[in-house]
Amino acid sequence: MRQIFESTYCSYREDFEFWGRRFGGKMSSHRIGDNDGNGSRSALVFLGTGCSNSVPNLTCLIQPHDPPCRICSQALTVPPELNPNYRCNTSLLIDYCRSNGEHKYILIDVGKTFREQVLRWFTRHEVTRVDSIILTHEHADAVLGLDDIRDVQPFSSTNEINPTPVYLTQDTMKSVAMRFPNLVNKGLREGQEVRRVAQLDWKIIEDSYEKPFIASGLQFIPLPVMHGEDYVCVGFLFGEKCKVAYVSDVSRFPPSTEQVISKSGAGQLDLLILDALRRTGSHNVHFCLPQTLEAVKRICPKQAMLIGMGHEFNHHLDNELLNEWSKREGIPVQLAHDGLKIPIDL
Repeated sequence: MRQIFESTYCSYREDFEFWGRRFGGKMSSHRIGDNDGNGSRSALVFLGTGCSNSVPNLTCLIQPHDPPCRICSQALTVPPELNPNYRCNTSLLIDYCRSNGEHKYILIDVGKTFREQVLRWFTRHEVTRVDSIILTHEHADAVLGLDDIRDVQPFSSTNEINPTPVYLTQDTMKSVAMRFPNLVNKGLREGQEVRRVAQLDWKIIEDSYEKPFIASGLQFIPLPVMHGEDYVCVGFLFGEKCKVAYVSDVSRFPPSTEQVISKSGAGQLDLLILDALRRTGSHNVHFCLPQTLEAVKRICPKQAMLIGMGHEFNHHLDNELLNEWSKREGIPVQLAHDGLKIPIDL
């Protein structure tokens, strides 16, 4: 057990130092999740890097195969904070340091595991609030944690606080309104008692790269992608000093969207964060690793990090394989893991 802990600790430290160097930061050798002591920089915190049902897969634990799933079984013996194969729903926290030194916290997606992510990573990174929320789509792994937002807002039994802005498309708004009428409908019926709920300010955005918007002072450009041929999900392009594209749920890039983020199109990305559900094969609504790597080659970012992984991925072993691919193709690619913090100038 101690050997597992020590190897995982070293891997987390190496990931932290590697990506810190990639973005020009001098990183100390403490564990991922510790405060890096550099309050004058922005950072990206990967709150979750897993698929919709997370990892471990519950079926692997309550109905184990023979032999049991190695990745999911690991969750019973290694604490989550030391286990890069323990993956919550995909979510990114942008710690945006504005020109005046003020930090704003922008959250992309609030899934089923949001409460656990707050317990593990908000506390570790000393994050006390969320200033803005951006939703990629209306699926459960992106929105079902919205009710828990009240726990990262100031307490008011009468809900008399400034609401947190939530940026979402009209289609996502329709779904959220059906699931969470108490978060959307502000008026009280006659005789209805006040109940404490998350205070949210719904702001409709277009799923078009021609319609950027500002959240907490940072500009975002919507990147519509296909999440199955009958469904449009939205990724986002952000950052001026370093350009970052975040695409969490995709099965196909429309040519117009790919043009916006490709080296041969509008310009090279500094970082591409991209969906990769399975190690092999294909899937009807998600990229799997072969399609992900093909997209990385076409888009040609300076570096890429993969998210949305299921229990087929072994963080250490697959990152070794990706390191070999990176050397061949000249594009550094690695699997992200929950709790990974990357300092970056936005």
